[in-house]
Amino acid sequence: MHRLPPLWNAACHAIAGLFAFACVFPFLFVFIISLTDEETLSLNGYSIFPAKWSAAAYQYLFKTGDQLLRSYGITIFITIVGTAISLAVISLYAYALSRKAFKYRGLFSFIAFFTLLFNGGLVPFYIVATQLMHLKDSVWALILPLTVNAFYILIMRTFFATMVPDAIIESGKMDGAGEFTIFARLVLPLSLPGLATIGLFSTLGYWNDWFNALLFIDEPKLVPLQSMLMRIENNMQFILQNSNLLNSGGQGLEVIRSMPADTARMAMVVLATGPIVLAYPFFQRYFIQGLTIGALKE
Repeated sequence: MHRLPPLWNAACHAIAGLFAFACVFPFLFVFIISLTDEETLSLNGYSIFPAKWSAAAYQYLFKTGDQLLRSYGITIFITIVGTAISLAVISLYAYALSRKAFKYRGLFSFIAFFTLLFNGGLVPFYIVATQLMHLKDSVWALILPLTVNAFYILIMRTFFATMVPDAIIESGKMDGAGEFTIFARLVLPLSLPGLATIGLFSTLGYWNDWFNALLFIDEPKLVPLQSMLMRIENNMQFILQNSNLLNSGGQGLEVIRSMPADTARMAMVVLATGPIVLAYPFFQRYFIQGLTIGALKE
């Protein structure tokens, strides 16, 4: 194997390091801004080394009391449970489509693909969820709508068709194993890269979802993190825009001065993205392998 000269090797490492730093720096900068004093930020603007540090933004957000922790718990719950259910449904559906012996694979492939082009619309979706399935103010309203994604099904179908040899399945049948046994004991262990890729996509989808909560959740105990942060942001905007309507005596100006508006927004970004960023390294190895699905042909 040809080795690069030491100078070129160092240059490549430096370029890769700079690129990695460029990817990480925005998040670090947001974290620094969230710990900057609001008045200092207003006077001096954004700075990597602020003149005055402050945790007022996080204190302001945590004034919600147990609501923030409860919303974190709801989001973690729907992310874990939703991702597990999503992986189970998508992998079973995709595995059936990948088997040439399945008689109706063309029909079910069309059904999945058709949903990528057309949907019933928001009003029918809301009516079905609330009137037919009775998901209003239910945690399942945050889980079931995101369970199946046709694009993920097509990705897993390609993975099963290209990366799982037919000989392995045939050997399982010769040993007397049923379809579910073959799928669970032979196919799934070989499909970790694909499952990790779809799992990461599903995890991001559940963690960042706020729209379903906006539609279906009125109960404060069931509000997920993203929706709660969005409500805090809307409340802050309302207060700032209507502070001049407060009674006289400088109270409106005092409200504006005491509210860490800009730093609170950055703190929201940290609270919303921090856990998922920390979880990414656990998916990275399988995720990179999953991106190469179908890239190599025998």
